[in-house]
Amino acid sequence: MIKIPEIEENILKFWQDQDIFKKSLEKDSPKGDYVFYDGPPFATGTPHYGNIVASLMKDIVPRYWTMKGFHVDRKWGWDTHGLPIENIVEQEMETKSKKDIEDIGIDKFNESCRSKVMMYADEWRKVIDRFGRWADMDNDYKTMDKEYMESIWWVFKSLWDKGLIYEGYKSMHICPRCETTLSQHEVTEGYQDVQDLSGIFKFELEDEPGTYILAWTTTPWTLPGNVVLALGEEIEYVKVESENEKYILAKQNLENIFENKEYKILETVKAKDLEGKKYISLFDYYLDKNIENKENLYKIYLADFVTVEDGTGVVHIAPAFGEDDMNLGKEKNLPFIQHVKSNGRLTEDVKDFAGMEVKPKDAPMSTDKKVLEYLDKKKLVFKEIPFTHSYPSCWRCESPLLNYATSSLFVKVTDIKPRALETAKNISWVPSHIKVGRFGQWLEGARDWSISRQRFWGSVIPIWQCDKCEEKRVFGGVEELEKISGEKIEDLHKHFMDKITFKCEKCDGTMKRVPDVLDCWFESGSMPYAQMHYPFENKEKFEANFPAEFIAEGVDQTRAWFYYTHVLATALKDSHAYKNVIVNGMVLAEDGKKMSKHLNNYPDPMEVIDKYGADAIRYYLATSQVMKADDLSFSEKGVDEVYKKVLLILYNVLSFYKMFEKGEEDINIDKVDNVLDKWILAKTEDLKNNVTKAYDNYDLIRASRPVSEFINELSTWYVRRSRDRFKSEDNVQVLKVLRYVLLELSKVIAPVMPFTADHIYKELKGEKESVHLEEWSETKQEFLDQKVIDYMEQTRKVVELGLAKRAELGIKVRQPLQKLEVKNCKLEDEYLELIKDEVNVKEVVCVEGNEDLSVELDTEINEELKQEGYLRELVRTINNLRKKTGLTIGDKIGIKYNTSDETLKAVFEKFGEDLKKQTLADELSVSDDLEKVKVNNIEVGLGIDKK
Repeated sequence: MIKIPEIEENILKFWQDQDIFKKSLEKDSPKGDYVFYDGPPFATGTPHYGNIVASLMKDIVPRYWTMKGFHVDRKWGWDTHGLPIENIVEQEMETKSKKDIEDIGIDKFNESCRSKVMMYADEWRKVIDRFGRWADMDNDYKTMDKEYMESIWWVFKSLWDKGLIYEGYKSMHICPRCETTLSQHEVTEGYQDVQDLSGIFKFELEDEPGTYILAWTTTPWTLPGNVVLALGEEIEYVKVESENEKYILAKQNLENIFENKEYKILETVKAKDLEGKKYISLFDYYLDKNIENKENLYKIYLADFVTVEDGTGVVHIAPAFGEDDMNLGKEKNLPFIQHVKSNGRLTEDVKDFAGMEVKPKDAPMSTDKKVLEYLDKKKLVFKEIPFTHSYPSCWRCESPLLNYATSSLFVKVTDIKPRALETAKNISWVPSHIKVGRFGQWLEGARDWSISRQRFWGSVIPIWQCDKCEEKRVFGGVEELEKISGEKIEDLHKHFMDKITFKCEKCDGTMKRVPDVLDCWFESGSMPYAQMHYPFENKEKFEANFPAEFIAEGVDQTRAWFYYTHVLATALKDSHAYKNVIVNGMVLAEDGKKMSKHLNNYPDPMEVIDKYGADAIRYYLATSQVMKADDLSFSEKGVDEVYKKVLLILYNVLSFYKMFEKGEEDINIDKVDNVLDKWILAKTEDLKNNVTKAYDNYDLIRASRPVSEFINELSTWYVRRSRDRFKSEDNVQVLKVLRYVLLELSKVIAPVMPFTADHIYKELKGEKESVHLEEWSETKQEFLDQKVIDYMEQTRKVVELGLAKRAELGIKVRQPLQKLEVKNCKLEDEYLELIKDEVNVKEVVCVEGNEDLSVELDTEINEELKQEGYLRELVRTINNLRKKTGLTIGDKIGIKYNTSDETLKAVFEKFGEDLKKQTLADELSVSDDLEKVKVNNIEVGLGIDKK
């Protein structure tokens, strides 16, 4: 019994014992270097199917180009910085806030992060190795390595020197728990539909007591920070009376706002007439405070972003908590009230709610409810409106984000965007629609990139600033900092760098490092340079091979790693960073839901490998839509199908060959005269040709799917139709052909099914130590005969029609018939012989016709045909007895029989020699007391003896 997982384990041991991967890197590479960039994963968890899909793409492509004559470095990398690690340590240390970390000590916190980074590295190595991916995990790079981090400094300094980094004060999303800003991409990752609370609030005009401007907000917690109200100049407003109070709002939304309330329109009001009017604040916390531009506080302004799509046509403006609000604040010189700290808690100024979290993770509406209750007691709430909307949360800790005005360092992406769009035209995408779709549209809408993070475990921002004159100095390498500081630097992390100070050159102040670290995507986007410690080392090698030939990741990376590497390459090198991209989709559970350990809704990858082997999973994934950015609902049944319908069939073909091999066949085929040999050789070259074109175009599906069809045809048509030739003494040509085909097939499947490929290659004693040290096979044009392929396709179509006609008429295939008439068929005699044998007819007649290809059978069965039918039934029955007895092809038998049926008697007498030949028997005799079996419903005594 074939046990594929065990065979794969043996191949894996062979690779490891003989250093086959290393040898593949060291073999001749006449075509030079082929560079691919491997986006580093986190080692904070065990590999899942998403990692496996990405690893598959990153293994198939390098294997192919290595066989094509290139040297392909496959350096593994680890993403070691950022919130994923910090969150693990925070949970362990039971910290609740950023301040807790500072109290514990940043040095202790960071060293704990360092200790957790590689906690699952051994599990990763185990899975990656067993999955068959070749990657250099012994000489890996880590984003926390000093060399990697120094290259990050070079990237930052290069952007700084180009004037592409600036400090800005903008409204951005922050995570109150992590107390840091998030990039545009990180925010988009965390949106989800949530239940929330909104309200329409009453702002009383100072000069018209009893008249209220109605404003709607979805963030009641921002109301203490209200500065002004904004109206739209082109919007038509009305003043209405209801329940002895007067209200001003957009006319268009009147009926919706006053639903179930009686009202009377008093007059139409122009927004221009309301501009500049003052109103009474909902809260009095800031009336006595010394605030810049206080004269503009609690007034009505006009703004072009106000619409009537939702709410009342009036917008409450809090410049500290929204981009439009902040922009209006700058334009109109409005006061700036930031009544919430960066940790998401209300300041002491907000006396009635001081210290409360505005958006607690466990109860996001709790503070909004308290604000509503407070204002309701003051009769300043017109209406409370629960609603569902899409709201962002932190992609790591899942805390609700806040739109918060804060300072950050930014990369001027908008300055280089025209070039980034231009250089992006040189990138080839699979699937192609992502180029102008998901990636292209994201690039079109790119904003300046916030790169500073108020965290601890990451690459530091290499800026030192004077504590007196605020002079800045940016470092692009360690040596420069060592010279000016007099310190020997071994580690570039925050808890070491923050201790390094030196005297300001312009005054007597002290230069201290700015406290922030870099966005981890800045590190990932710098990977092409940092993995090689460029430009400090490998300068010539890097520049000779930039941009990379290939990268691959999931569809989510179109707005992340793909994007950031492209932006930095455009800024640094005025180039795209990579030439070819394959984008995979998400792997979901079989029910279409997200895979979840908690739900236990997917099979463990290693258990599936242990059951079916890695190649079954590899081929299943490589031929699925996940290779073209579509989602895949992972099905173990799909892997099982590959195991049975692809791998087992191929292994059985190999076993069949091994039964007959003489051990002296070579693959030098001088002359081929059998049409089946001509056809399988043509199909082999056609397969090689098509797979090569597909791999050259990075289309893994089109490179992989034809393999299963080829294996099926090899087994069910070529080998089955050639069985008698294999069994004959004159079987040299057919053995040569099958050996050649299997060897060529082992090379074709080597990138996608590396274990199976090497097993076949070794069993056939290929010239090299491993198939993975072979060169990619060039198509042999002398074998690629399209005419033979087309004729055989027509032959098989005729056979299909003929067998379908037999089934329709209820005539068994083992019963010979006299004639098959085929209309619209032009085939040579050797193809007609195949049809005769397959459909079991004495002759095939091709006739002209005006319609499509069709067949008719002569169904008249004479005595001779009847006897031949019985012969076939007898052959099948005896061979089944051989099989049940456990006999092999080398075992001869004697056949014993007795029957009273005249037709069967005639068959034994007339076709005895044929019967012996077809059942590997050398004796046929009559005997009594035999077990009774039925042949065509006729009872016959039948038995066999091993000789």
